[in-house]
Amino acid sequence: MTITIGDVTPKKPPKPQSAEMDAATELVRMAKEQGLALTGPDGLLKQLTKTVIQTALNEEMTEHLGYEKHDPAGRESGNIRNGTRGKTVLTDSVGAIDIEVPRDRAGTFEPQIVKKRQRRLGEVDEIVLSLYAKGLTTGEISAHFAEIYGASVSKETISRITDRVIEEMNDWSARPLDEIYAAVFIDAIVVKIRDGQVANRPIYAAIGVTLAGEKDILGLWAGTGGEGAKFWMSVLTDIRNRGTRDVFILVCDGLKGLPEVVGNVWPLTTVQTCIIHLIRGSFRLASKKYWDELKRDLKPIYTAPSPDAARDAFESLKEKWGARYPAIIRLWENAWEEFIPFLDYDVEIRKVICSTNAIESLNARYRRAVKARGHFPTEGAALKCLYLVTRSLDPTGKGQVRWTMRWKPALNAFAITFADRFPAAENY
Repeated sequence: MTITIGDVTPKKPPKPQSAEMDAATELVRMAKEQGLALTGPDGLLKQLTKTVIQTALNEEMTEHLGYEKHDPAGRESGNIRNGTRGKTVLTDSVGAIDIEVPRDRAGTFEPQIVKKRQRRLGEVDEIVLSLYAKGLTTGEISAHFAEIYGASVSKETISRITDRVIEEMNDWSARPLDEIYAAVFIDAIVVKIRDGQVANRPIYAAIGVTLAGEKDILGLWAGTGGEGAKFWMSVLTDIRNRGTRDVFILVCDGLKGLPEVVGNVWPLTTVQTCIIHLIRGSFRLASKKYWDELKRDLKPIYTAPSPDAARDAFESLKEKWGARYPAIIRLWENAWEEFIPFLDYDVEIRKVICSTNAIESLNARYRRAVKARGHFPTEGAALKCLYLVTRSLDPTGKGQVRWTMRWKPALNAFAITFADRFPAAENY
């Protein structure tokens, strides 16, 4: 009888699990054996967290005293354990847990894992700030903690947590800025602030692009009334006073009077109207059934190789659409002097300055938080909320990397176009 033996190549032993995976596997096994939920108010994770913290506190006391619990040597040490004190602390993962903090007779024990008067562990403060940045009120955050974590965090405590960022915000608002920015994008959003009565107030924002291609949110400024060139004067002056002596191109939405304001602050700066705003404005003034045709007639203007070619394309637009939509023609004529600078630049520069999308994207994040709140009790509360939104942007840094890579080709063109104002490479 012949026996055929199959493949006898030894199989590789399974790759050993990490210590973390071993612990996780054991945790799940224990939960099943004990019939416990893994998470939740009575879950195994909460029990384990309590055990770890309690054990750590006991070990800290042992190290402080210099002898183990029940060790006879402690009788002659001059200081001994003196019971415990109950305490409830809030953790960032399993909610509120009850612990027993050991005490010593001399009163010299200073626990580190849960310090004296500490009531919150982990990243609870960061959770509060994150929720506030998303537009939740202090009352809503308090209710959120009660619902999710089963712990009471008062509105006053949440206010104190968020107020801690005010000093940080003030430092950020006054920090020195780069001497030169390749471009600065500006815009404003409207928020409702209750100052006696609820009223619309503009919050001004500016994004600068450094000569290394990095995006920098330069600040937030609360204005009064509607958005106006007069207040932009104070904003741009503040940016200049913080160290910015030159900006190559400033991109805006075509606000009347702004070019004169910019010229007073940075005489050499080119003011560029957002092309996308002009196109959108044209569509708003036309019937939807003409949009496709109008789009085809507008394109030769903003893709023209030179200002003269753009003017010829505009005259054709004027001849065809002037009688039907004179407001569209007036829109472009009023913005013409701030539109044509765009046509003098290399295509790589055109790509990055054709619109205020960069700051509109930022403002979209701001609006989400503002919409969630409805209105703010004070100007300071509004600025605090928007600063926390700013603080929470791009947590991984990947957005900054993508932005910089997109700007690299344009920066080469900037270095050639603005060669007389572009510093030597070693200076930036």
